[in-house]
Amino acid sequence: MSVIPGLPELFERFVTPPLERRRDEWMTEVGEALRDLEENRGVNLEELQSNEEFIDTVLQASQVALRNSQEEKRTALRNAILNAALPNPPEQALQQMFLSFVDGFTVWHLRLLKLFDNPPQWAREHNHVFPVMNKGSLARVLVSAFPELDGKRAFYDQVWEDLYQRGLVSTTSLYTTMSKQGVRSKRTTELGTQFLRFIEEPG
Repeated sequence: MSVIPGLPELFERFVTPPLERRRDEWMTEVGEALRDLEENRGVNLEELQSNEEFIDTVLQASQVALRNSQEEKRTALRNAILNAALPNPPEQALQQMFLSFVDGFTVWHLRLLKLFDNPPQWAREHNHVFPVMNKGSLARVLVSAFPELDGKRAFYDQVWEDLYQRGLVSTTSLYTTMSKQGVRSKRTTELGTQFLRFIEEPG
């Protein structure tokens, strides 16, 4: 007769190995990225070791990273650490707020925000051509950019509402009819743009 393991043993069997793997991969990835900043951007890692605000950011980002398997979110968290290591980072309260956004958002929140920060630039970077229209809505731009969201209005409406409620986009609705120029205009707020720059790879 087989012995059924207890709950602690089951938890350890299923959770501990992937958690340890994620931790090791994360530590290696962040360590290599920081070393690159030291070699190519002149960042003093010894000074960062005594920078309590930077350590707070590393710890907060790392806790979120260990809870996530999505590569896009882990990349955003790594970039946040790198941007916090560079001169003149956002103030600590903003860093904490931005990391909490990454924690609570799905990858679709990040994708929509990036798209509507600069639709023409997004199209160039993704080799995408938006449909020709004299008038249209942001929803049409969104579905053109992400066809997999077609028919999932309830989902992307909620994503957009989340972004609006957090002050990251300036337009309440995806369905207002706009001119050709209007649908291709920037829809992120100043805070939204700051957030994106914080989670993007340092330039």
